Amino acid sequence: MRILICEDSVLLREGLVRLLEDAGHSVVAALPDIEGLDEAVADTDPELCILDVRLPPTFTDEGIRAALHLRDTNPALPLLVLSQYVEERYASDLIAAQGGPLGYLLKDRVADVAEFLGSVQRISEGATVLDPEVVAQLLTRRNRDDRMLRLTERERTVLALIAEGKSNQAIAALLFLSEASVEKHITAIFQKLGLEQGESGNRRVLAALAHIENTGGTAPTGQTGVGR
Repeated sequence: MRILICEDSVLLREGLVRLLEDAGHSVVAALPDIEGLDEAVADTDPELCILDVRLPPTFTDEGIRAALHLRDTNPALPLLVLSQYVEERYASDLIAAQGGPLGYLLKDRVADVAEFLGSVQRISEGATVLDPEVVAQLLTRRNRDDRMLRLTERERTVLALIAEGKSNQAIAALLFLSEASVEKHITAIFQKLGLEQGESGNRRVLAALAHIENTGGTAPTGQTGVGR
């Protein structure tokens, strides 16, 4: 099949070219970055695009954004994304996008030539191939999210204020509740998040971290702890 590669590492890029051509495929383009990617796709009409998640110039999410762009412009085009590490957010965005066959593999998998070539073939045939590590981390993330779904709207509000470093007294004043009611909400939050009394670490801090992780937020600036 005709394959386009977009990978900044010269060694990996040339290694992929050699590996794929030895297996009988035709590498129609091998690009070091996303510059000219759209034109290359239009000119070569590849049957599979292989992209690195992190590409120049910032080495953050250029590759995944390029993959999402290709999903919009060429929905049926099979894509294989390679990543050094599991990028949960990027993997979720790409998996959620509507389109054709998809693969998301860690670069370590390329070392197993037979497994890698088998993945390439399955993607070309219409399958979705996800690295086991990607699946494991996405499931862990889903389990974290499921814990948050147990909270009531009021409990989420209280937890957000805890994450801002507010004390029970301050939360009570802001929500026009008694401190006893706030304490009941906090106890319910701990129970629903599975934070037991003997949990290693401060349960209040752990609850705040769970909120931050699941909302994509960051710890409030200037806060060194979480108020009682």
